[in-house]
Amino acid sequence: MYSPAEADACVEELRAALAAHGITLPSLGLDLPALASRPLITLGACNLLTAQALAAALRQRAACCRR
Repeated sequence: MYSPAEADACVEELRAALAAHGITLPSLGLDLPALASRPLITLGACNLLTAQALAAALRQRAACCRR
């Protein structure tokens, strides 16, 4: 079981990793009602440009790992 502090640290790590690719998910955060049972991270909604940037970053990473 993860603690709320560990879940919060994970959110910040994800936020930093996305920012390194120029991606911001404004709704990124913890699902507070879920903290009682198990921490869930809410990625939230994003616009089309953000979704395209996220997909491109994931494709780029996947291509890099296949080599």
